[in-house]
Amino acid sequence: MGILSWQDRFSIGIAEVDHEHREMIQLINDLHAALGADQSPERIEEFLGEILARIAAHFALEEKSMEALRYPERGALKADHERLLDEIRDIMDEVSERGILDEARFSDRLSAWFGDHFSSFDERLHRYLVGQKVRS
Repeated sequence: MGILSWQDRFSIGIAEVDHEHREMIQLINDLHAALGADQSPERIEEFLGEILARIAAHFALEEKSMEALRYPERGALKADHERLLDEIRDIMDEVSERGILDEARFSDRLSAWFGDHFSSFDERLHRYLVGQKVRS
């Protein structure tokens, strides 16, 4: 079982975006599986660091598109991206201090963030992008 499962509430109804979000969740689960039995603090920090880097790269591309299209809500969406990255950094700090990852708590935090973010910020962004394409 992965650390995070796709849930219907994550869907925004745009097939390409939902596919990309499913891939992000699969990436997290793949990295978690690679962590395997080696639950050393160093290995956990490497796992979290890779998640942080991959999600940050995804956000950077999304933010570049928002800037290019002058998306009106780009500031709020970027702030929400930073909120997740800060949460992951906080979890990394907790692992550094305690030497363990509370997987259930990590999963709950990601699930809550993805559910809120996908169904609000990302849905509005991608509907805006679809509207821009229709006008072009």
